[in-house]
Amino acid sequence: QVQLVESGGGLVQAGGSLRLSCAASGRAFPFYAMGWFRQAPGKEREFVAAISSIGGNTYYADSVKGRFTVSRDNAKNTLYLQMNSLRPEDTAVYVCAAAPNAGRNYYTGASGYAYWGQGTQITVSS
Repeated sequence: QVQLVESGGGLVQAGGSLRLSCAASGRAFPFYAMGWFRQAPGKEREFVAAISSIGGNTYYADSVKGRFTVSRDNAKNTLYLQMNSLRPEDTAVYVCAAAPNAGRNYYTGASGYAYWGQGTQITVSS
C-alpha cells in the first residue's frame, strides 16, 4: 500500500505561481508512473499531467501545456507540479496518483492509477 500526501496548495492571484509536492511512502516510488488530476466544484475530475517511471516521459492536458511542469525526484520519493501563469479556471483540488508496474508508460485516465492522495486546494483569484 502506498500513501501519497500532497502539499503546497493555497491562494494565489491570477498570473502567479505555485509548486505542489506529492510525497510517497515506501521504496517503490521510482517504479511508479505518477499523475496529477484536479477537480473543481461541480465538475468532473480531470487529468492535468503525468510522468512515467522509466525515462521520465511527460504528458500534459492542453489546458495547462506550457504553463505547468511535472517532475519527480526519485531520491526523495516526491512528485512535483510547478504551476505558472495561473488562471482563475485553475482553481480546484489537485490530487496526485500512482500507477505501479507502468514501465515506460504514463496514463491520462484515472483508471490507470491504483493509489490516490487526499488532495490540496488551489484557489486562483482574479
